[in-house]
Amino acid sequence: MAVAATGGGKDKKSPTESSGRSPSPSLSLPSELPSLPSGLPSVVPSLPTDLPTGLVPSDLQSLFPSLADDEVPYYMLRKGDCFDTDDSLPGQAAKRRCTQPHDAEVVKVSELNGTYTTDAALKKAASALCKAPLERKAAGQAAGTVRDTVVQYPDTGGYKTGIDKVACSLAADVGKGTHKLTGPLK
Repeated sequence: MAVAATGGGKDKKSPTESSGRSPSPSLSLPSELPSLPSGLPSVVPSLPTDLPTGLVPSDLQSLFPSLADDEVPYYMLRKGDCFDTDDSLPGQAAKRRCTQPHDAEVVKVSELNGTYTTDAALKKAASALCKAPLERKAAGQAAGTVRDTVVQYPDTGGYKTGIDKVACSLAADVGKGTHKLTGPLK
């Protein structure tokens, strides 16, 4: 039983007193439901069979460039990933096991913040993000192991579409192929 307190000093029963039972709703559906219009087709139309051939390639994958299984866009790299570079595929990295010869290893992945309207501005900002982490990591490597750095960042078109990752990597002789890293960085 619900009791409501009033200002008169006495307890009295609330006008919404409960008997302890929940009211049971009554559901009733209207007896006259509207019917569907009679003029609707009973079969879904199919595409015409006399379309000219060659408009749409039968293999849609041919419209997209294919990457080798180990190649990824640089912005998908993570700290500790080892990879090879290829000047003919800018923005791509061929992932490698760090225990096998490779060109570079990612030291840090950062995000650009701000407004950049030129590739030069993006390059400057990316280099600034990478400078300190690369210097610290390089200082801990054996002499002659690391000879280069790789800073990968988006161009202005990529940045405008939301690609804001910067991959900061230490490397062997990138592009020369005469020296490779042979193990993970320390």
